[in-house]
Amino acid sequence: MSNQPRDVDRSLSRTEEADALRILGKMAGRASCREFDGSDIAPHILEEIVRDGVEAPSSCNQQNWHFIIVTDQDRKQRARNISGGNHHFADCAALIYLCFQKGWTHGNFSIVQSVAGACYHMMISAHLRGFQCIWNAGIGDQSQLREMLGLPLAFDVIGALAIGRAKPSAPRVKAPRRPLEEIFSWEKFDRPATACYPVKQADTYPYWEISNDQNPFAEWNPAAWSWDQIADFRGYSVWAKSPLRGVYVSRRQGDAMDVEQALLPALKGDSRIAEIMPWGGTSTMALLQKLPDGACLSVAELSDNNISFIKERLHQEGSVPGRVTFELMQNGRLPYETSTLDLVVLPQVIEHMPNPQAVLDEVNRVLRPGGHLLVSVRNLDSAYGDLWRTTESRAQVPNQGPFTPCSAKVVAAWLSDRFEIEEDIGIGAEATGDAAILRGEARFGGRLYAARCRHMAA
Repeated sequence: MSNQPRDVDRSLSRTEEADALRILGKMAGRASCREFDGSDIAPHILEEIVRDGVEAPSSCNQQNWHFIIVTDQDRKQRARNISGGNHHFADCAALIYLCFQKGWTHGNFSIVQSVAGACYHMMISAHLRGFQCIWNAGIGDQSQLREMLGLPLAFDVIGALAIGRAKPSAPRVKAPRRPLEEIFSWEKFDRPATACYPVKQADTYPYWEISNDQNPFAEWNPAAWSWDQIADFRGYSVWAKSPLRGVYVSRRQGDAMDVEQALLPALKGDSRIAEIMPWGGTSTMALLQKLPDGACLSVAELSDNNISFIKERLHQEGSVPGRVTFELMQNGRLPYETSTLDLVVLPQVIEHMPNPQAVLDEVNRVLRPGGHLLVSVRNLDSAYGDLWRTTESRAQVPNQGPFTPCSAKVVAAWLSDRFEIEEDIGIGAEATGDAAILRGEARFGGRLYAARCRHMAA
């Protein structure tokens, strides 16, 4: 906080101040929307939104921006396909592509900053007019877009603004914002360590050597992160997509999740189950469908933000309210009393943990005698492991946080030290996609390694 003395601003009347605060409050309520109802917006209103946008400042006032409004349904569907699956591109009333001419005012990305400012002005204009919108950088292949939009080579497109009316069922929630004291400081840089993510040590971090797909400084090893840093990263980035039905269903997994959960033990109606760090709730919803009526499911996550996302996600999926409870997990300690759970589920999460063996000790502590652990892990000793080493791990850390695949044989040894392994399998002979079940020695070469273990009585 500032140590400067408080002052009173006399430039506004009380009426003017009240009007300003009302508008600012409404602006603060803006939230991104990915579920549009497909209805049209009158062309003159879309033009007015663009007109509002270009009231934003531009570098050297050259206004070397250009905005292409797309409302034709076939073009919007093509835009969806080019983007790689942004379904809202086809369902919104209009896409406004954000373009600029290359070569002018490039210093410190000033032309890009100008386009961004105009885009935000458009978002506020749409919001104040009662529409919903979302700003997208993931627009897909530039060459296909250039052809669709008839864009000259001297111009680039850097994003798209989708505008429309929300479906009645769309989530009415705003992604969490960091506490103010985390994101600004007076006079010099001062930011909590929790909100600074680890990178590999280097003398410099040249901007042009870092991209989504090639980031030589990305720190994928979770042991280099604190639990609080992982909680912070996951807790905000999970909101990179709205908590809609069906989001975060991994294309890599394919049918693998069903194969994993087929290992579930027989459970009684009054069983107590805990799922640990499911992140976006995909596995939670699938797990609920396989539990007996009356079973109590608790989800333990690292951040309240994750919990709020999963709650809304389950609501969108049609889960019965109150069927799941939530607990906050801190520093790798499970938030349950000793010998109180019948089943603990670790769905591809131990590879995200700074100290997975300590968490397995925690599982041992909270399970009742005879209780079960269902665990799955991405396997380093597999075709996927090779893909991770050569390709994935060269990119930026993904939204679900840092992870390093574990050797299936090493994990099996960890489990054998603590539990009785009742059944273990490999899942997926290929690097991605398939869900072939592998047994015998081949189980240690699957993309995933999964096991059902039983707590050994003392």
